[in-house]
Amino acid sequence: MAEMNPQAITAAELADRVPDIVIITGMSGSGRTQAMHVFEDMGYFCIDNLPPSLVLQLAQLVGINTGVGRHLAVTCDLRSQGLFDELLDVIVSLEAHEMTCKVVYLEASDEVLMRRYNENRRRHPLAKPGESTADAIQRERVQLRKVRDRADMIIDTSRLRVSALRTRLRLAFSELTAQQLMDVQVFSFGFKHGMPVEADIMIDVRFLPNPFYDPEMRTMTGLDEKVSTFVLEHPKTKEFLTAWYQLLDAVMPGYVAEGKPQLSIAIGCTGGQHRSVAIAEATARYLERQQYHVSISHRDLARANKTATGEAH
Repeated sequence: MAEMNPQAITAAELADRVPDIVIITGMSGSGRTQAMHVFEDMGYFCIDNLPPSLVLQLAQLVGINTGVGRHLAVTCDLRSQGLFDELLDVIVSLEAHEMTCKVVYLEASDEVLMRRYNENRRRHPLAKPGESTADAIQRERVQLRKVRDRADMIIDTSRLRVSALRTRLRLAFSELTAQQLMDVQVFSFGFKHGMPVEADIMIDVRFLPNPFYDPEMRTMTGLDEKVSTFVLEHPKTKEFLTAWYQLLDAVMPGYVAEGKPQLSIAIGCTGGQHRSVAIAEATARYLERQQYHVSISHRDLARANKTATGEAH
């Protein structure tokens, strides 16, 4: 299967090329579990170590061909006897039921597989009594040769980081663009209520002009138009936002390229009521325009100062 850049094609084309069902197979220890986690993150209905003969039944059970837009990913290995013959039959039966299917085959070198089993102190799942791990690997490789020949995508994970594996699978099997696949969480907070420990990126906007000192805006929040306009239209804020957006433009593609599934951006002012709220809202809107999947929240807004007295926010 040729890899594609999802940003170069339309959403409809992305949806058309994504199969209804993905069967993940290959060498034990080559990363099938990690691959399954990627499909889970993409919203696939996932089942581990499913006998191929049950794939069609499961697909019908979860409504793959009912037009609900759901996809199925399963892992199959040699613990399911007669894998290749069953796999061929399954693909034919799926096509007969108007379901599309792709086979992903994961492999790694003998040396890498040996090292992984030694590091994890695990016995090869197919090793017979008295059989060495090396012999079990060789036997499995021979038995899977026909399966490998039938695969739509072959990935060697010997020198592949998990993030790179995630990226390859996402590009091939997601209906979303790489940017949309990353869940960006933007939230405001107040430093006086504690710094957030979960933030990947944190920016302090306490240097911006503070609406708190205007009695009319003191009891408002950054969600109010008057406060938002005061903050966002100030020349100092405009200068800051230009630089802030340039920073985001520089770093966000890197996070996407790393296959990061979730990114948290925290924006703080003194109390989390005025400036941080307005800047967080503006940041979320900017990232949405860049086609990121964004959610926004305001951690300390429930603690907003509702009286005309109190310390500056």
